[in-house]
Amino acid sequence: MNNVIKPTLLKIGLSSKKAEILLLGTAIQESRLKYRQQLGGGPALSYFQIEPATHDDIWDNYLSYRAELALKVKSLMTTEDKLKELKENDAYACAIARIHYLRAPAALPEANDTNAQAQYWKTYYNTPLGKGTVQEFIHNWQTYGVSI
Repeated sequence: MNNVIKPTLLKIGLSSKKAEILLLGTAIQESRLKYRQQLGGGPALSYFQIEPATHDDIWDNYLSYRAELALKVKSLMTTEDKLKELKENDAYACAIARIHYLRAPAALPEANDTNAQAQYWKTYYNTPLGKGTVQEFIHNWQTYGVSI
């Protein structure tokens, strides 16, 4: 993911060290950087484990109102099949995950604050009802984390 996150964020104009670290932590937490399809038959796709309904909501209720950003995201696609892109195209999935966070009402946490990154992921990505925990995010970051 090191060679995907920063170039993707630069291409769509949403790059920052805070975002890079948060997205790497999200991919580590969600898939251990191994799974492109949710284990157990669930619907989530990509290393970021984005559900098709979330993906479609991002397009329908956010990108459809932001033509310039939508064009940048579309430029990452290699086919017209957005769900195939989500599952197989790491840059496209990274852009969608970044936009998911872009919609959150709070500013991104500092890049060097793993606890704040974990709290942010839990609140705005996994949600309070999700199975993941802040402690698990921190453990996985310490176990699998690599520098960008």
